[in-house]
Amino acid sequence: MSEDEAAQIARDPRYQALVRRRGRFTWALTAVMLAAYLSFILLIAFDKPFLARPIADGSVTSLGIVIGFGVILLAIALTGLYVRQANREYDALVSGLLADHGK
Repeated sequence: MSEDEAAQIARDPRYQALVRRRGRFTWALTAVMLAAYLSFILLIAFDKPFLARPIADGSVTSLGIVIGFGVILLAIALTGLYVRQANREYDALVSGLLADHGK
């Protein structure tokens, strides 16, 4: 693809709308992940006794382990959500744009 072809696609209003929509979606996912991670870090910094509580009487697993595992699962889920959105919507829009511009 030449620079002129790339510039033509970049000027297409559908491409610009796609970039804006994808940007909003990724920033929303990033905000969710940052809030969860920052909350977990703040709990570690300021409320260690809460995180040290066992999840059940006699259990050796602490609440901190469960919450930390939850943060990891949240990251995996958000990544999967983005991939699903990209495969369903963004790839189809890019394919349509390329087809309309002769690629």
